[in-house]
Amino acid sequence: MSDLTQDTDWYSPEVATFGDRVAAAREAAGMEQAQLAKRLGVRQSTLRGWEDDISEPRANRLSMLAGLLNVSMMWLINGEGEGLDGSEDAVHAPADVSALLAEVRGLREDLSNSAKKAGRLEKRLREMLKEAGDA
Repeated sequence: MSDLTQDTDWYSPEVATFGDRVAAAREAAGMEQAQLAKRLGVRQSTLRGWEDDISEPRANRLSMLAGLLNVSMMWLINGEGEGLDGSEDAVHAPADVSALLAEVRGLREDLSNSAKKAGRLEKRLREMLKEAGDA
């Protein structure tokens, strides 16, 4: 990045990259890379690659990432929408609504994890049925 003054919004759409916004949102959420990677179900090196703009997450991980970091997917992608800057695009909701939104985000994460677990169980079941058929 070029020489930026301290008052520059380094995660603004004009300056920041996808990786910059991921790192800024992670830090704002008070998480280390290892913590966020674990919650996303990816390796820390994968998350580091996203933050270093070497690679980008698939849509399902992007959705989880946005939910965990409490920003919109569009803000992560292009800097527009609900992000860290408290811009006019951000939704200002009463505390009870914010609590419900946080609960919905948690449910989405739980559902995603449950879907992954169901997939793993289905795969094991298919392998067991195949082995039983081969015997």
